[in-house]
Amino acid sequence: MSQDWGHFDEDLERARVAWLYFIGGQTQQEIAQRMDITRLKVNKIIGQVRESGSVQVHVSLPLTDCIELAEKVSARYGLAGTVVVPDLDDYLEQKRVIGEAAGSLASELIEGRDMGVGIGSGRTLSFAVRSLRARPKSESWVVGLTGGVTSGSATNTFEVATAFARALGVECHYLTAPIYCANPESRNAILLNDELTDVLARTEIADIGIVSCGALTQDTSLTQIRVVKDNLDAVLKGGAVGEFMGWFLDARGQPIDHFLNDSIIALPPDKMKLKPISVLVSGGIRKIPIIRAVLRAGYVNRLVTNEGVARALLQGPR
Repeated sequence: MSQDWGHFDEDLERARVAWLYFIGGQTQQEIAQRMDITRLKVNKIIGQVRESGSVQVHVSLPLTDCIELAEKVSARYGLAGTVVVPDLDDYLEQKRVIGEAAGSLASELIEGRDMGVGIGSGRTLSFAVRSLRARPKSESWVVGLTGGVTSGSATNTFEVATAFARALGVECHYLTAPIYCANPESRNAILLNDELTDVLARTEIADIGIVSCGALTQDTSLTQIRVVKDNLDAVLKGGAVGEFMGWFLDARGQPIDHFLNDSIIALPPDKMKLKPISVLVSGGIRKIPIIRAVLRAGYVNRLVTNEGVARALLQGPR
């Protein structure tokens, strides 16, 4: 038995080294320091993996501990599926690997089907397009699930939705309005536009929603919007732990009582809950409260995240 466990540990070590090197973009020295092994051993493992054919476009060796974490998170929150990727020290690289994992998952869910695909915004989702290889039926379409922001163009819902539509080879529909209006009255006035209400209807009937969420820190494109920046303190005092498709949610996943939630142009969270397939793509320690809130409320049925977040989700009350 001990001999079998020895082989298991060796396989896990090889898988982690291969993943960190070929997918995570880590240097051999960084891997050696992270895993507390010699650089010579890292070099040897990389050579063995190359020769064995285990590395193609992706690393085909299973990261068993990540799979185990994924299964436990799915069981705890009643999810149809979870994908967990290893932790990386680099913030942007972490977003990249989470996003690319989400793109691979989305490809499996979309391939060969006739469906409407709803897309959120954010840098993590912008990386998902890199690994999107699906070919849905020609009648399929993409729709942006939120209005737009005035900065962070590469991560704006318009750009992310456009990139998804191009990768899938289908048409794209946009909520051509700001994500937040000045007040509820302004929102109601904008929604008198029939074309915009038609697109909003599409956000509801889309078969799949692929979205992210965000912490309420000063360095996000959302919190740089003037109306949000001016009201951020009040939003936090109102109990918000983060935002989900632009909606400010409390720890239970319920929208807080604030005029921004009454002035938003975006798919409501309870409508996301009704979709056959809904995927939250988000990671990073500072997002744990909002990720937990979204899962508690049952807004999504699938999750793509990193190890640190997965472990945190398994601790404490559900």
